[in-house]
Amino acid sequence: MASHALPPPTVRRKTVGLLTALAVGVLGAVAAPVAPPTAHAAESRAEIAAESTLGAAAAQSGRYFGTAIASGRLNDSAYTTIANREFNSVTAENEMKIDATEPQRGQFNFTAGDRVYNWAVQNGKQVRGHTLAWHSQQPGWMQSLSGSNLRQAMIDHIKGVMAHYKGKIVQWDVVNEAFADGSSGARRDSNLQRTGNDWIEVAFRTARAADPAAKLCYNDYNVENWTWAKTQAMYAMVKDFKQRGVPIDCVGFQSHFNSGSPYDSNFRTTLQNFAALGVDVAITELDIQGAPATTYANVTKDCLAVPRCLGITVWGVRDTDSWRPEHSPLLFNGDGSKKPAYTAVLNALNGGSTTPPADSGPIKGVGSGRCLDVPGAGTTDGTQLQLWDCNNRTNQQWTHTAAGELRVYGNKCLDAAGTGNGAKVQIYGCWGGDNQKWRLTSDGSIVGVQSGLCLDAAASGTANGTLIQLYSCSNGSNQRWTRT
Repeated sequence: MASHALPPPTVRRKTVGLLTALAVGVLGAVAAPVAPPTAHAAESRAEIAAESTLGAAAAQSGRYFGTAIASGRLNDSAYTTIANREFNSVTAENEMKIDATEPQRGQFNFTAGDRVYNWAVQNGKQVRGHTLAWHSQQPGWMQSLSGSNLRQAMIDHIKGVMAHYKGKIVQWDVVNEAFADGSSGARRDSNLQRTGNDWIEVAFRTARAADPAAKLCYNDYNVENWTWAKTQAMYAMVKDFKQRGVPIDCVGFQSHFNSGSPYDSNFRTTLQNFAALGVDVAITELDIQGAPATTYANVTKDCLAVPRCLGITVWGVRDTDSWRPEHSPLLFNGDGSKKPAYTAVLNALNGGSTTPPADSGPIKGVGSGRCLDVPGAGTTDGTQLQLWDCNNRTNQQWTHTAAGELRVYGNKCLDAAGTGNGAKVQIYGCWGGDNQKWRLTSDGSIVGVQSGLCLDAAASGTANGTLIQLYSCSNGSNQRWTRT
């Protein structure tokens, strides 16, 4: 193995000349994010064969394959054509970071972030939020703060950004890069760390209260090798958080592999060990120096081998869009042509995983003892769900995906036909709308992200054929469900 010396610190800043575009956005008028399409006409966008693109191939196992998107490049048709065709998840490259979203204290601006978000949802993609609390890319006003004043500013920032995107962001990188480089295993000496060692915990608790539906992630780099001190320190923190009930749902591995921080085959062990703590894992910023096809394929297979691996995000579309273009680290050349690494990843995704994705199986009503069922094993869009004797057939097998969907047959989603009491709950082709996203709570209820209402067996029915609807949450036994 090559040495695991760290790359120069200056390499860590992923701005690559986009700050000018961000500054223009910050000065513009604030635009609210558009709502995801509510009509099923959105499904009419061209469909691509499941095995022919990265996103579609990843979706076969309930995962996503995403990319970082820069708002300043959304006028580049070659860029957007590739991004729209290949990826089913989007992370804003810089546009949701602290300096972009709160350029002056208490004055939020989401112009650039909303441009990325709106492009993503209009094209049927889920969105990851990046990032809420970080020592880098802080605006000048925040850099000048310390102590309790800085701590309150961090809390207010998390609340403000998450309120704007509440119910719309699948995962948030709540805290980014809090551990020191090297072999100490210590926390990074940042202004946030100097507010007190509990700052990360406070950030996660604040984020949970701000948007209970979002997955909350800790995100870092050079933590892929299981033997490294930085990895072990992060593992100890996550283990402690899970034991004490600190609300952490996932861990993001940036996976910027290069000659100073190379890929090691024990990355799969790292993913497995973190998942065993009870958190999801995700590869959040993947790029690999020289884009070797074998390494890209191995990283993809590592994710597929771990049921709780939500998906993979590459940090840019083409090499010319990369934050380190001199390394040619991505799946597409500057002219948009596919590299051998692209084919290797696609083949790995299409090979699938012998391990099913997490959270798959029947959903049983607590009050009835019967299962959530598609009548007659139908596949027609608009078919309303019912209760039926549990039989373990495919029309009763539900997968809770990284996007928050409940899928049946692989390509049909549990879908709310409205947002009011009594709205029909049906199956419909998956298209990424908030009416197809659900939050599985600790009390057994299943809550619609768009409506805030609960999955309900009509009239508290318990018999075969009882229809499923939305209704105000009451914690009744007809609204509580178990995974079997």
